[in-house]
Amino acid sequence: MLKNLLLCICSFLLVFLVLLVILLSVFEFKPEPIQDVPFSSGEKILQKNESYSILSWNIGYAGLGKYSDYFFSGGKDVRPSKKLNESYFNGIKNTLAQNPVDFLLIQEIDRNSHRSRYVDQFDVLKEFLNKKGAFATAYKCFFVPFPLPPIGKVDSGIATFFDFKTTSAARYSLPVLFKWPVRTANLKRCFLVTRIPVYENGLPTEKELVLVNLHLEAFDDGQAKIAQTKKLIDFLNSEYQKGNYVIAGGDFNQTFPDAKVFPFNNTDPWVAPILEKDSLQKDWEYCFDDSNPSCRSTCSPYIGPLAENHDFQYYLIDGFIKSPNVEISVVETLNEDFVYSDHNPIRLEFSLK
Repeated sequence: MLKNLLLCICSFLLVFLVLLVILLSVFEFKPEPIQDVPFSSGEKILQKNESYSILSWNIGYAGLGKYSDYFFSGGKDVRPSKKLNESYFNGIKNTLAQNPVDFLLIQEIDRNSHRSRYVDQFDVLKEFLNKKGAFATAYKCFFVPFPLPPIGKVDSGIATFFDFKTTSAARYSLPVLFKWPVRTANLKRCFLVTRIPVYENGLPTEKELVLVNLHLEAFDDGQAKIAQTKKLIDFLNSEYQKGNYVIAGGDFNQTFPDAKVFPFNNTDPWVAPILEKDSLQKDWEYCFDDSNPSCRSTCSPYIGPLAENHDFQYYLIDGFIKSPNVEISVVETLNEDFVYSDHNPIRLEFSLK
C-alpha cells in the first residue's frame, strides 16, 4: 500500500515537472536583438558645455536591504516580508528625492512580480519623481520554480528617467549563455539605450547623447560577462564613431581596473572578476569612486543578531564608461550603508565638450 502511494506521488511529481518545463518553454521570454520600447519625452533641451548629473542605482527590487539576505549567495531569503518590502521602497524613493539629478539609471526594478507584491515600481517612481522614462525588460517569467518556496512570477528590468527631449529608447539584447531548460526561467540581460538630441546655444546639432543603462551577468562562469561586455563596448565605440556623446552606467558585476579591491571573504562564494584594462579604446574612461564600496554580499542580513560579528564582503561593481568627448567633474559613491538595497548609488556630474 505504501509502495503504491509513493509510486503515485512520484508519478504525479514527474508529470507536473514535465508539464511545467513544457509551459516554461512555450511561454519563454524571447526578446528581439533590438526592439524599441515605449518612452515619454521631456521638454528640457540638453546643451553643450553645461553641467548635468546622473545617478545609477541597483535597487534590488526593494527586496535586498539591511535586514535581508539572498538564497543564491548563501542566504535564506527568497523575498522579504510585505512590511520590509514597503519600508525598503519608501527608503529608496526618499533617497532619490534627496539626491535630485538630471538622469536616473535604475537596475532591478520590478513591474509585476510576486517577490515585490506586484507593485509597478517603474510607474510609482516615475510619478513620485515627476520624470519621464523608459523601461526595458530583463527578467520575465510566469513562474520561476526555484528555490523552495519558489520565486514565482517575475516581471523586472532596467529603467531610465529624465526630463529632456528624447528621440528614442530601445532595448538591446545581450548574449545569453544559459542552456535549455534553465534558460526558460532565467534572466535575459540587456542594455537600454536612450537618445537625447544635443543643442548648442539653443540650436539643435546633429549629435546625440547616447545614454546606456546596463546590468551585466552575475552568477555565471565568467564567459557571459566577457561576451556581454564585448557587445556593450562594441556598441559604445560605434556610437562615438558617429560623432555622438556616449555615457554608459549601471551594474557591471565586475570590478573596475585600478580600483581598490576589497579583501576577499571566503564566507561569500561570489567573486567579482576584474574588467580588462585594455577593453576600452584610447581616451575612453571607466568612471568610479572606490572611497566606498558600491555593493555588499547578501550571504546574510547586513545588521541584526545574525550579522553582528559578520565580516562582509564588499565590491566595487557599479559605475560608468564615458567617451572622450564627455568631461567628468564629479564621480562619487553615495554611502547609504546598504540600508534599502545591497547596492549604493553612484553619482556622476558631466558636460559635453
